[in-house]
Amino acid sequence: MDYFQELLRSESYDFIRTNERLGERIMLLGLGGSHAYGTANENSDVDFRGITLNLPSDLIGLTKFEQYVDDGTDTVIYSFNKMVKLLLECNPNTCEILGLDDDQYLIRSPLGQELRENAGLFLSMRAVRSFGRYANDQLRRLQNALARDSLPQPDRERHIMNSVKCVIEDFNRKNGDEVKSLAGTGDFRISLDSSANPEMETEIFMDAVLSHYPLRRFADLSGQVRAVLREYDRLGARNKKKDDNHLNKHAMHLVRLLMMARDIVEKRRIITRRTEDLPVLLSIRRGDFMLEDGTYSRDFYALVDEYERKLDEAIRHTSLPEEPDMAAVGRFVERVNLYAVNGRF
Repeated sequence: MDYFQELLRSESYDFIRTNERLGERIMLLGLGGSHAYGTANENSDVDFRGITLNLPSDLIGLTKFEQYVDDGTDTVIYSFNKMVKLLLECNPNTCEILGLDDDQYLIRSPLGQELRENAGLFLSMRAVRSFGRYANDQLRRLQNALARDSLPQPDRERHIMNSVKCVIEDFNRKNGDEVKSLAGTGDFRISLDSSANPEMETEIFMDAVLSHYPLRRFADLSGQVRAVLREYDRLGARNKKKDDNHLNKHAMHLVRLLMMARDIVEKRRIITRRTEDLPVLLSIRRGDFMLEDGTYSRDFYALVDEYERKLDEAIRHTSLPEEPDMAAVGRFVERVNLYAVNGRF
């Protein structure tokens, strides 16, 4: 960490010390990206991620602030209130800041440490949907860049179905209350079955039960599903060396996300640095599972299936709540924001 602390003291990071929203208001500042996961190599960029207290004017005045971004150093520092919303959704790119090891923080205030210790307040089964959605995004990026026939058709269809399933589950969760208030009901389910299409062995089928369902909501869901199918089928020219490096990185993050989701469900912990998993993750990043034609071996997909199976097993036995304890979260947020306004509790 001496290198990162020295980097933080450099002129490029003066904004950390001089900006009124940062400086002593920063709760946490730590490593992001590959350096956070422990998978960095000589080509890895340095990313810093952080959380800062809102100004009193944000909380009881007229100003508004969500995040500070410095493109030159690839630093992103979220306001505490913005971070709370992201944590409640178990957003993988942001909740990982609470799962760093002690030596991966460059700044850690007493309130920042208190936030780390209360990370469990924000953990719920939303993590399964959120991490699953991100994992499927990584999988689609892999498949988008590979030849259309690189996988057997049933395998491709199954991966597409998993992506669509995440979209539908997320859509239902976000819109269920609003739809109910409009006196409409809707249930969407998808499954994989044998296809009558001679060009397909299996096909995704959808069952929908609708009653007085808002048309615009239906159009919204349809658009999201179409986007998944369109993105999956989109193919483009490849710069092989550059793309292979990126694909292996996507493949590694796909497995890492499944690992982290399992930790949350099984251990109720966010574990960002993957010390015990490094041999597997680094082998994927090196390209050990990529074939000469740029596609992935069956061993890679078997590995993904195994981690998905382990996650499903953890889900069946978890004590993780379906939703966060909003009353407890509310009390903690009030405590932090009281300090942000008054400088005391």
